[in-house]
Amino acid sequence: MCGRFTLGVTMEELMLRYMLDDIPEYIDYRPRYNIAPTQQVIAVIHDGTKRRAGTLRWGLIPHWAKDIRIGSKLINARSETLLEKPAFRESFLRKRCLIPADGFYEWQKQENGKKVPFRITMEDKGIFSFAGLYDVWISPEGQKVSSCTIVTTKPNSLMSPIHDRMPVVIPSRQEDQWLNRSIQRPEEISSLLSPYPANQMLAYPVSAAVGKVANDSIELISPV
Repeated sequence: MCGRFTLGVTMEELMLRYMLDDIPEYIDYRPRYNIAPTQQVIAVIHDGTKRRAGTLRWGLIPHWAKDIRIGSKLINARSETLLEKPAFRESFLRKRCLIPADGFYEWQKQENGKKVPFRITMEDKGIFSFAGLYDVWISPEGQKVSSCTIVTTKPNSLMSPIHDRMPVVIPSRQEDQWLNRSIQRPEEISSLLSPYPANQMLAYPVSAAVGKVANDSIELISPV
């Protein structure tokens, strides 16, 4: 699964990486080192003309949901069952987004029962894109909530000793294909959901302090 990640880059780096004309003024952007479910996350979509950035609540709330609390159970979507799950089927075909990151955390279970947090990055430590799905939910009071989930897949050889799942990372050369809303044939999209090449990623242990959501400092990404 993917339950925490980082995006510690500047706004300028983000705009350059995703070829964005601007970042909406309502986004109070800052580097973050412990992004957690139910928080607002940066996401990138394509509106048919250009890429646009916005924020989404992490934890998908399907438009038909009766209660916002379902989002906390839908922070991840298994790639193998996207078409089978009502919560994800429509978004998979029509509402895909990129969720920028420069690292994510996963906890490795030890023989003594303890868990050690690892941070996983690209080999070049650069920005990469999770495969995201989004939806818009209207509360009974009329409040609009835009939310998202991160698609996961089986682990590559780097991740398998740490966890049995990993987030889907969309290669930069295929990001436009993932964002293209006119592509709705499942086989064209599913081909993008493979585990990212292990030889292009790094993993290292970090402080247990990352386990506390309130902690959000650059020290969290230091190797231990």
